[in-house]
Amino acid sequence: MIYRNERHALVRFITRYRSNPEEAGDVAQEAFLRLAQSEQARSEPIARPRAFLRQVARNLLRDRAKSTRGRAELLQVPFDEAAISVADEVSRLEARDSLARIEAVMRRMKPKTREIFMAHRLDGLSYGEIAERTGMSVSGVEKQIARAMTMLLRHADKD
Repeated sequence: MIYRNERHALVRFITRYRSNPEEAGDVAQEAFLRLAQSEQARSEPIARPRAFLRQVARNLLRDRAKSTRGRAELLQVPFDEAAISVADEVSRLEARDSLARIEAVMRRMKPKTREIFMAHRLDGLSYGEIAERTGMSVSGVEKQIARAMTMLLRHADKD
């Protein structure tokens, strides 16, 4: 009942902080999940569930922002560390070749398999989160990840 009554308002609230409505829906869903988990752990219901949901949403947005900043910092390389010596040139070329083979295999994957694999490996989503987003079962997500890994391993040595 609270989901039906509060979902739209919560998504609007979250969208004010984030411009992406899809992400706002994901954050709202997570907030409702945490509300349900919290109520299960308590002997009595939460007195102000609307305020609880908004606070959880704020915390989730803050956590996501920190995670995004952390990933951005990891991708930045100081200039002095970016210099490549002549001895490293062969390693750099081998790495470029490996990356080209991986990209070729990724292009050969079915779109759904590629999307699920990248959501897990690049975005760090769990199988359960991916299943929830795609409407698949966790077992189905596991099979898609296995299919992607099999393709990558099989074609890594061939090309």
